[in-house]
Amino acid sequence: MDKVKNGQGKKPHKALKIYGIWSLAVVLVNVAAWTVPGLCDWYIRHIFLLWVNTYGRLMDLFTFSVGEWMLAIGVGLVVIALVLGLVLLVLRIVRGVRSHCRRTPDTGCPVWIRRYYLFFAWTLLAVCTIMTLNCSLLYHASTFSEQYFLDSGEEYTLEQLTEVRNMVVEQCNALAPEMERDENGRILYNGTARDMQEAAIRAMQKLGETYDQLDGYYPHPKPFAASDFFCQQYMQGYFFPFSMEANYNDVMYIMNKPDTFCHELAHLRGYIYEDEANFISFLACIQSEEPIFVYSGYLSVLNYLDNDFYQAIGRDQEAYLAQPRISAQVLEDNVFVTEEEWERINGSALIATQTVDQVSDVLRDTSLKAFGVNDGVLSYNRVVRLLLEWHYYSDLAE
Repeated sequence: MDKVKNGQGKKPHKALKIYGIWSLAVVLVNVAAWTVPGLCDWYIRHIFLLWVNTYGRLMDLFTFSVGEWMLAIGVGLVVIALVLGLVLLVLRIVRGVRSHCRRTPDTGCPVWIRRYYLFFAWTLLAVCTIMTLNCSLLYHASTFSEQYFLDSGEEYTLEQLTEVRNMVVEQCNALAPEMERDENGRILYNGTARDMQEAAIRAMQKLGETYDQLDGYYPHPKPFAASDFFCQQYMQGYFFPFSMEANYNDVMYIMNKPDTFCHELAHLRGYIYEDEANFISFLACIQSEEPIFVYSGYLSVLNYLDNDFYQAIGRDQEAYLAQPRISAQVLEDNVFVTEEEWERINGSALIATQTVDQVSDVLRDTSLKAFGVNDGVLSYNRVVRLLLEWHYYSDLAE
C-alpha cells in the first residue's frame, strides 16, 4: 500500500516539473526572438514554412474553418473555468460555515474541479506555445521593406504621395465601368467561391516569382461560419495561428474578398504585420489576370492614400478638389457591407454592433501592442509608406 501511494505521489511532481521546463522554454524562445538578430528570419525560412506545408495542408482538407471552431471551444473553456471558480468559491464559503458550526475540517477542492483546472493549465500552455511558434516570432523577423526595398529610411515628399494617390484614383475610375454588374449595379463574379480562392492562390504564387518568400504552397482561404458577427467587428479576415488557416468574412461586399484572400494568405508566408499584408495583397491583386482582383487591389489602398493625402495638404478642400476626383461609382463600390446586409445583421444581432465593434477594437489594438506593434491598429495605415517605396523602386527599375 505504501509503495503504491509513494509511486502515485511522484506523478504530480514530475508533471509539474515538465510543465515548468516547458513554460521556461516558451519564455526563453520569446526572449531570444527579441534579442538574437536573424533568428526569426531563419525560423520562418526553415521551420514556419514547414508547418504551412504540413499542418496547413492537413487543415486544408477540411472545408470549414477549423480555427473558428478552436476559437469557439477556447472561449467555452474559459467560461467553464470562470464558472467553476465561482462554484469553488461558493463551496469554500459553505464548507467554511459548516466547519465553524460543526467543527469539521474542510475537505478542500473537489477532485473533478482540480482535474479540469489541470487540463485547462496544460491547454493554456499549448496555446501559448502555438502562438509563439506561429505568431509572436514572426513579429521580430525582417520586414518586407528590409528584405526587398533595403528600407532606405528616405522621407517621401508630398509630390510623390500625390502622384501615387492620383495613380490609384485613376486606375479605380478606369476599372469601375469595366466590371460586370447586376440590375442593382452590384458587381458580379462569374465563378464560384472556390474559383476565387484558387485565383488568389495563383496571384500569390505569381508574386512569389518576384519575391521569393511568397513562393510555395498556400491553403485555400475559408469563410467564417459566423460572418455576421465578424461584420459587427468590421473584420474582413483573420489568420488563425492554431490551424494555419486564412479565413474571410463571407458576408462583406464582393470587392473586399480578393484583396482579403491575398492579405490573409500573406500571413501564411511569415508576413505578420498588417501593413505588409495590405501591401502584398495589393501587389498580388494588381498583377492578377482577373479584372475583379485588379480592381479590388486598387480599391484596398484607396482610402489609406486618399486620407493621408488629405491630411498632408492640411485638409485644404480647394487643393484636394484640384486633384483627380474619385468617381461616384468607385465610392459606391468601396463599401464594407451593403445596406441590405447591415439591416439584416443589425435586425438579428444579440449584441449591438457599436458595442461589438468597440470591444473588438480595444482587443485588437491591445493584442498588436502586446506583440510589439506600438501603434496598434494604426499600423494598417503604414501601407502608404510601402506603396511609396514600391513606386520609388519601380521608377528606379525603369
